[in-house]
Amino acid sequence: MNDTQHALQTRHLDVPGGRLAYDDTEQGTGTPVVLLPGMLDLRSAYRHLHPLLTAAGHRVVTMDLRGMGESSAAWDDYSPTAIAGDVRALLDHLGIDRAVLVGSSYTGATVVRVAADAPERVAGIVLVDAFFENFPPNLLQKAMVGLLAPAVTWFPGLWGAAQKFYFPTARPADFDAQRARLVAALKQPGRRRAVRGYVRGDSAPTGWGADVQCPALVVMGSRDPDFPDPAALAERQASALRGRMVIIEGGGHYPMAGYPQATADALLPFLAEVNEVA
Repeated sequence: MNDTQHALQTRHLDVPGGRLAYDDTEQGTGTPVVLLPGMLDLRSAYRHLHPLLTAAGHRVVTMDLRGMGESSAAWDDYSPTAIAGDVRALLDHLGIDRAVLVGSSYTGATVVRVAADAPERVAGIVLVDAFFENFPPNLLQKAMVGLLAPAVTWFPGLWGAAQKFYFPTARPADFDAQRARLVAALKQPGRRRAVRGYVRGDSAPTGWGADVQCPALVVMGSRDPDFPDPAALAERQASALRGRMVIIEGGGHYPMAGYPQATADALLPFLAEVNEVA
């Protein structure tokens, strides 16, 4: 994590089935922003975007997903819908009436689910290189799911090695240190069960956007290796959500780490518009 997040105390929330780890800047103007990492990731995925949002005056909350990071390992359900319930529980716990939810990769579907199920709690959603309304998978994607993902269950180091694939261009200065943190987290006792749960989950549902009424922004790295045509997918997702899209030129699967300023430049005008509506 960067210095801003290091200064924040890790807190925990007990919910049915386990314990969630999160941090909260507590202060800020306008609508709070909740940042959710992707599958097998840590909330420190936002370590370089976080200070840019707080510097702009926003209250920022980040949460480790069930089974990951500093959250407890063993849960019965690791689906986007289950995580949506965790998000609502966290909002209740923090006394946040409405928030902008940002989902990365796997949790793009989660923020869509929350917006559809609890529209009164969601001021806007942002999908960052998300699996939602995906086109049929190509051979590379099938290979990733069929080979690499199960292998990570037994050999967490493969996930660290795969990060080079997900950052095809710009990499943050702490890239190697973050890779080491990811691997160390997956080696903790009980994490294999969580990895299996995520790998088997439905990460790219279709049709969920029909019930979303809040403003939506789709952010996509132009060089995301997970998708054969990132721009086409972003357009498809934005259309399903009746929102708009921003392409981060050169960005891989995690532009908030590789291109944090460009990602902030995409998010901040959207957040300002949401605050005006609110």
